[in-house]
Amino acid sequence: MSQPPAPPFRIRDLGLSVYLPTFLFAVGQGASIPFTPLIATDMGASVAFAAFTVGVRGVGMMVFDVPAGMLVGAVGERWAMVVATVLLVVVSAGAAVTQSPAQFAVLMFVMGWSWSIWQLARLTYVSDHAPPEVRGRALSLVGGTNRIGNFVGPFIGGLLAVQFGLVSTFHLQAVCAIVSCALMFLLMRSNEGTEGAHGSMGHRFTSVITENRRIFATAGLAIICLGVLRASRQTVIPLWGEHIGLDAQAVGYVFGLSGGLDMLLFYPTGVVMDRWGRKWVAIPCLTVLALGMILIPWATTLIPFIVVALITGLGNGMGSGIVMTLGADFSPPQNRAEFLGVWRLIGDIGQSAGPFVLSAVTGIATLGIASIATGGIGLVGAAITVFFVAETLPKRARAPQIPEAPR
Repeated sequence: MSQPPAPPFRIRDLGLSVYLPTFLFAVGQGASIPFTPLIATDMGASVAFAAFTVGVRGVGMMVFDVPAGMLVGAVGERWAMVVATVLLVVVSAGAAVTQSPAQFAVLMFVMGWSWSIWQLARLTYVSDHAPPEVRGRALSLVGGTNRIGNFVGPFIGGLLAVQFGLVSTFHLQAVCAIVSCALMFLLMRSNEGTEGAHGSMGHRFTSVITENRRIFATAGLAIICLGVLRASRQTVIPLWGEHIGLDAQAVGYVFGLSGGLDMLLFYPTGVVMDRWGRKWVAIPCLTVLALGMILIPWATTLIPFIVVALITGLGNGMGSGIVMTLGADFSPPQNRAEFLGVWRLIGDIGQSAGPFVLSAVTGIATLGIASIATGGIGLVGAAITVFFVAETLPKRARAPQIPEAPR
C-alpha cells in the first residue's frame, strides 16, 4: 500500500516541538550568560580572565559550527541534540565542583560546542519541514522566541543566584536543556532528508564548499557585514553613552528601549519575507542599522542618543531571522546540515570580527570614527545584497505586485 500524503505544513505545528523548546533553552542561556564572569572572579580569576571565559564560549561555538553540521548530517537532529544536552549537563556538573579558572574556561569552551549543535539541529529541522512560502515566518518565530527567552532568563537567573548561589544558573540551564531536548526528541517528525545523507562526512563537506562557493562569496560576505554591524552595535551604544556622560543606569535604559523595539519586530519581519521576498528585509536591515551607526557621533546629548539607539534597534529588528532564512533557502536538500554548518560559521565570523574591527579603528582614530567605519561596512553589505544576492523566495509565493503599464 502507498503511504498517505503528508499533512500540509502549519506553523503552529512547530509550537511544542520547536518554539517552546527554543524558549526554554534560551531562558537557560539567558540565565547563565550574565553570571559567567562573576563565577570566574569568585574562583579567583582576574577581571581580564573573567572576560576571557565569556569570549571563549563564543570561540567554542564558532570552532564547532562545521563539526556540528557534520554531526547533524550523520546522526540526525534529534540525536545531535541529545549529544548537545549531555555536553551541557557535563558543563553544569563541572562548574559546580571546579575551583580552577582554567578548568572553568575549558568548560565554557565546551558549552559553546553544545550551543552550536543545538542551534544547527533546530535550524536544519525547520529548514527541512517549512516550505519556502512560510519559511520566513517560521524562522523569524524561532529568532523571536529565542530573544524573548534570553530576555527573561537573566531575571530568573538573578533570583536563583541570590537564593542558591551563582552556579545554580548553570543548573537551570542544564534542566532547561533536558526538558527542551525531551520535547523535541519526542515531538519532532522524522527527517529522512538529513538522516539519509550519503557519502563520508569529508566528502559531503567538500562538495558543499565547492558547489556553493559563489553563494558563500556573495551572500556570505553580506552576512559577515551584518554580523560586524550587529556585534559593533552592542559595543558602541554602551561605550558612547558613557562617552557623552550618561551613568550606567541611563545607558541600560536606553539599550533596553532599543532592544525592546528590536524584539517587537520579529513576526512582522517574517511576514514581509514571505510576502515580498528576503531582500525586502535584508537590504533595509543593513541600510537602517548602518545609518544608525553612522549617526552615533552626532548624538552628543540624551535625546539624540535615544533616537539613534532606537534607529539601530529598528534596523536590527528588521532583520530578525534573515540569516537563518537565507541559509535555509540556499541550502540544498541533500547535505543541508553541512551547508548550514558552514553558513553559521560565516555568520559567527562576522559577529566575532565586529568588536575587533571596532577596537582596531578606535585605537587608530576615535570611537566615533570607528562607529562610522562599521556603518560603512554595513552599507557595503547592503550594496552586495542589491547587486549580487539572488532573491530566494519563489516567484509563485510572492504577493502580487503593481502591474506593469501596457507596452
